[in-house]
Amino acid sequence: MAVLVTRPDERGRQLVEMLSQSGVTALHLPLFTLEEGYELVNLPTRLNQLNAGDYVFLVSKSAVDFADKILKKTNNIWRKDLHFFTVGERTAQYFSCQSERNVRYPIRSESSEGLLELPEMQFLQGKQILILRANSGRDFFRKQAELRGALVSYVECYRREPLLYDAEEKINICKRLGVNTIVATSLDIVQSLLTFVPENDQAWLKQCTLITVSQRIANFTKEAGWANVVISPKADNTSLLNTLLKTH
Repeated sequence: MAVLVTRPDERGRQLVEMLSQSGVTALHLPLFTLEEGYELVNLPTRLNQLNAGDYVFLVSKSAVDFADKILKKTNNIWRKDLHFFTVGERTAQYFSCQSERNVRYPIRSESSEGLLELPEMQFLQGKQILILRANSGRDFFRKQAELRGALVSYVECYRREPLLYDAEEKINICKRLGVNTIVATSLDIVQSLLTFVPENDQAWLKQCTLITVSQRIANFTKEAGWANVVISPKADNTSLLNTLLKTH
């Protein structure tokens, strides 16, 4: 097995190192980098405008990193009278360590659907929910929360900036290494991958086993032409590594 890891930045590099230590050939090819969001500077004000008991939803560890950085830079803290939520356990643990605040997250299903099943999400009339995220993302949670009466808004804490490569050169390297498995942890990554790989290499791309992290992404990839799609139970690197080692 040889694995192409598309996860951006440090988490992608860490997964490649973990695979290498397990004796697996791995190549890191992030398709975009993460930069400070255009609305990040407004975050301290937006947090201070919330009422006691309102909700803050952090979509990823990257949202935590960028948000925590701007709060510290402006001598602000994570308010004790707000309720904080994440989708995944690892993001919750990470945020809790950074903020020293309690965090709620869905245990059964690490997804927007799972988040909406939490008891705190059942009666949202008049509740403000501030979502800290990238410059794009899924709107399912927002729409469902608004149907339940919540007032939902976003802060773009970070944005994805495409990285430019010679696509043919990179794909040739992958083929020479014998890459037959690809890790893609978000729909944005999958869509970027489909755009990045030249038309004459699409057959190779879709013959690779695709490791992803949700049924929603898996459904999309199967419709796009992948025959072999495996879902990791969680999105953290340890879970991804275990899934990869079990796959081959």
